[in-house]
Amino acid sequence: MKPNNIENLSSKFDRLFSRISDKDFLSTNSNSGGTPIFISTYNAKQEIQMRDSIELLIQKLSNHGIEILEINLFNICCDLLEKNIGMESMFKFEKIGGGSKRLLKALQSSLNTQEVLLPEIREVIKSSNAQAYFLTGIGLVFPFIRFYNIYSSLESIAKKSPILAFFPGDYNGHTLNLFGLLKENQYYVAYNIIK
Repeated sequence: MKPNNIENLSSKFDRLFSRISDKDFLSTNSNSGGTPIFISTYNAKQEIQMRDSIELLIQKLSNHGIEILEINLFNICCDLLEKNIGMESMFKFEKIGGGSKRLLKALQSSLNTQEVLLPEIREVIKSSNAQAYFLTGIGLVFPFIRFYNIYSSLESIAKKSPILAFFPGDYNGHTLNLFGLLKENQYYVAYNIIK
């Protein structure tokens, strides 16, 4: 998908439903024998419509007996901040002179990917019997959480079901370009879910 293209989400989600509800998708293993990671890109300008469409897709799959666990990075981060620090404390920190750079550093420290965020995701997955996982909220947690840091640990965390990451930007089969503007210098072994 080109970064400036507005997609027909109804058509896209019909194709996603067909692909995800296929038994071959639900029993997919990657070439390395690990959990496959799929990417579905979208234009960041369609964020609100995407959230609604993802919710409808999860419900439609559930109605067909397919349990999906949505792992919304933004919601998990907000819950962790509230539990560990309190959101009000973070807002006060920025207001009283912390500034945005210091706030970013505080967020990155409080939501350390390896020590805080991934263990939380592991627990959420462990308590689920989902047949597939949807990773959402990727653009909403930028810049304090980088997708690559999550991506590189997903296979070891989510071992029993395929993962579909909804990514605001584009993917060329090797690298991701967040918002169509920020190309990451990382190599991803993920599959475009819709070819």
